[in-house]
Amino acid sequence: MPRVAVFSLGGTIASTSTPDERGAAGGVTPRLGAGQLVEAVPQLRDVAELETVSFRQIPSGDLTLRDLVDLAAEITRRFDRGVSGVVVTQGTDTIEETSFALDLLVRGPRPVVVTGAMRNPTLPGSDGPANLLAAVQVAVAPAHAGSGAIVVMNDEIHAARFVRKTHTSSPAAFRSSTAGPWGWIVEGRPRFAFRLPALGTRFSSVCSDRIPAVALLTSTLGDDARLIAQVGKLGYGGLVLEAFGGGHVPAHVVPALQDLGERVPVVLASRTGGGETLQKTYGSPGAERDLLGRGLIAAGFLDGLKARILLSLALAAGADIPAVREAFRQVNMSAVDGSCT
Repeated sequence: MPRVAVFSLGGTIASTSTPDERGAAGGVTPRLGAGQLVEAVPQLRDVAELETVSFRQIPSGDLTLRDLVDLAAEITRRFDRGVSGVVVTQGTDTIEETSFALDLLVRGPRPVVVTGAMRNPTLPGSDGPANLLAAVQVAVAPAHAGSGAIVVMNDEIHAARFVRKTHTSSPAAFRSSTAGPWGWIVEGRPRFAFRLPALGTRFSSVCSDRIPAVALLTSTLGDDARLIAQVGKLGYGGLVLEAFGGGHVPAHVVPALQDLGERVPVVLASRTGGGETLQKTYGSPGAERDLLGRGLIAAGFLDGLKARILLSLALAAGADIPAVREAFRQVNMSAVDGSCT
């Protein structure tokens, strides 16, 4: 049987309630490790030989890029020892960021599948066991070799580069609005709708102690430039700006963006969460042609959260502004090629 390593990081899928001092039920907290999660799903024995690693036991909002660099290194060591695939369980709040970080950090063709739960184990209809089983089934499927990190939730398969959490509590919270789900699972069989090229950029030399802070701001109606001006003063290594629509900002904000972009990378994403930033349609001051002509970097199909992950890791790997620009270009070349499997 194929060997799969299951790493647990905490989150809802691993959370149980803890009585307070008077014996009343308190809120749920991450308490279950990888071994306990696997033991709760006996059907896993028919899918793969499993190794379990309780890597972290925290809410996903407490995870950092440093944690993910360390996790990626441990995943790579497991691959070097011969495991066929890796499954990571964690809280759903940051899956869209952590899965994309692992996509950029883990080398090699073998799959990294990230999953979690929207309903904790104390609730009727907890979805954690089904999601874990589906994730392992995807991890041993050969059809997606070399395509990068995957998110499996609610019997849907999503590419890490596209997926977003779109609801606070629904089991169907995860969507890939730009490309749609990559596939689905039926009767325990993963099915893939199209072939997904590997990312054009990966980082194998990132030091977890040298990851600079990157700011993320969102353009709003009537916004001014005061926060943009503070980014450089506060020592951020770069900025991702979620702009209006296809990549537009108020005209009066442009000088501050240009001034900052001459010193640190400034990446232009869209606040819509779907589609790509435009490059040559609108020409008014503050539109995408104007901003890109002043040195800003197009995020392409990456939303603001994922653009921030890519910019952070590129800077941690020592990239200057031209190298950051090239990293975003390479990632955006790894869109869908349209061929079915």
